Amino acid sequence: MSVRFQIAAMLFLVALSVLFGVGLVIVLTTPLAARAMQLTPWVAVVSAFLSGPIAWSIAPRLRARYRRRKVVAAVWRGERARRDQNL
Repeated sequence: MSVRFQIAAMLFLVALSVLFGVGLVIVLTTPLAARAMQLTPWVAVVSAFLSGPIAWSIAPRLRARYRRRKVVAAVWRGERARRDQNL
C-alpha cells in the first residue's frame, strides 16, 4: 500500500463529510427543501463519488517531500525560506 493511498484514505472521510455537509446545506436552504427526503440519498452518493478523486489529488501535497521541494525551489530562486512560512 503506497503512502499516497494511505493519506488519501484518511482524507477520503474528511472530504466525504465536508461535501455531504455542503450538499445537505444547499438542499435544505434552497427551494429544494420540499424534496429533501428524495434528494438526501443523492447528496450522499454524489459526495461519496466526488470525495475519492478530491482526496487523491490532495494527498501528495501533504507529504513532506512536496514541502521540501518547494523550499529548495524557493532557495534557488533567492527567496528567503523559513520553516514556519506557508509555501
